[in-house]
Amino acid sequence: MNHYCTYFDRGFLVQGVALWRSVARHDPDAALWVLALDDETADALRALGDTFLRVVPLAELEAADPELLAMRSQRSWPEYLFTLSPCWPRWILATQRYICRVTYLDADLACFSRPTGMFAAMEAASASVMVTAHRFPSWLRHYERHGTFNVGVVSFANDETARQTLDEWRASCLEWCHDRVDGQRYADQGYLNAWPERLGKRLLILDDPGVNAAPWNWAGSTYHIPHSKGAPLEVDGRPLVFFHFARFRPRAGTWLWESGQLDYGIMPQRLRTALYGEYWWLLVAAQAELRSVRPSGDFELRTARLGRSAWRSLPLRLIFGGTWIRLGGHFLNLRGGLGRYSGRVLACLRSWLRGSS
Repeated sequence: MNHYCTYFDRGFLVQGVALWRSVARHDPDAALWVLALDDETADALRALGDTFLRVVPLAELEAADPELLAMRSQRSWPEYLFTLSPCWPRWILATQRYICRVTYLDADLACFSRPTGMFAAMEAASASVMVTAHRFPSWLRHYERHGTFNVGVVSFANDETARQTLDEWRASCLEWCHDRVDGQRYADQGYLNAWPERLGKRLLILDDPGVNAAPWNWAGSTYHIPHSKGAPLEVDGRPLVFFHFARFRPRAGTWLWESGQLDYGIMPQRLRTALYGEYWWLLVAAQAELRSVRPSGDFELRTARLGRSAWRSLPLRLIFGGTWIRLGGHFLNLRGGLGRYSGRVLACLRSWLRGSS
């Protein structure tokens, strides 16, 4: 039985349920441990009545970890959430000793096929910890200042090496965990850079492009969209297992969406429909399920903030798009395919600005 864990609040409740239903579809014997960050989330998840959905309130973790709780008043809410990343799987392995392995998943992931391959690879390597690299294409390597590895999918065996790794990661995050780059540090993620040297063969850097595929690495891979219904998408010849829908948020109602792809390159229409169209229907089903058990609940998706960065990028948005119009399960960029070059152009602009400064 595979055990996964994640955390989210009511603003990500619909995405969290969509993640769970996608995992349950492809790994039906799995359990998902959810750290509920507010009472509304905990109550809604418990109302679903799913025995494989294990809900733990944030207060329970904080009561068991006073040093973590002390950070809550010292950090912004996003930075406090980063600090939770090692503390949550650490608590699970410490209190649920029967669990052989726990795999952390970001709440904005979705599962598209059986994850058996990544666990088989971990067992074959006798690894205590498994990570996935960002796998940036060459023109996006400057983003590695945020870390070689992505925290979106990280797996820990319940052994001494993994528990010690979580202890050290937690200690580092309690000392410093901020939403900015500081040398080799960035939030919870930069600390993973030290793991290959520290763990050696006990660390598996998963070489599977289908696990934690994402907006920042799609352009460096070849996707195959199957013609037969039910067959999985393929990434570089491997089944797509988890896709990371990072920064994908509604801007207005359910018809205007922030793609989160302008910085990297905007997917062509057919691939966009296969991935984001499928995810849209997962979100719709999750929202309907939540409303069936909590008819008076507010289960709207958290909208994207229109901050200064959005205004600064307005000229690029006019050229390449990045804000999508939804029609059914289709997300339209309306730039005739030009959007796929946005990441390359931005990289060239950054390089030119550095050279002229």
